[in-house]
Amino acid sequence: MPSEAKILIVDDHEDTLYALESALAPLGHRLTRATSGDAALKEVLRGRIGLLLLDVRMPGVSGLDVVRHMRRVEQTRHIPVVLLTGFGPDTELTTTAFRLGVADLVMKPVDPWALRTKVRYLYDTHERSHALQREVRDLRARLGNHQRDGAGGRA
Repeated sequence: MPSEAKILIVDDHEDTLYALESALAPLGHRLTRATSGDAALKEVLRGRIGLLLLDVRMPGVSGLDVVRHMRRVEQTRHIPVVLLTGFGPDTELTTTAFRLGVADLVMKPVDPWALRTKVRYLYDTHERSHALQREVRDLRARLGNHQRDGAGGRA
């Protein structure tokens, strides 16, 4: 059963968005895009996002700002984020990103095979976690109903 969760790709350059969409298309997941940090936050809050690929440096709201906002909101706190940067290794960026709970930091240009592998793993792990959470909620509800029915029958 295919998931309804989307992969959100965020970059302020159309050519990069196109390249990332092309790299991820073979996975068969639903893809959506945004061209700014503001648009990314709106999309994340609007719909079910299973993973976010996010450029670090964009005009206005940066990728790190998007992650900071997401981590403050319960519904977006656990969405896996892969940050993309074209500015080479940066110890301060890496430290900040991982402190914010970013799943990975990938250098541009992106290796499509490596990106697909990371995205497949992170997306599938996130979806399994959601499925387990739903199952736990359902079991708790059934247990609560069973206990209420059992208690009612004894009175």
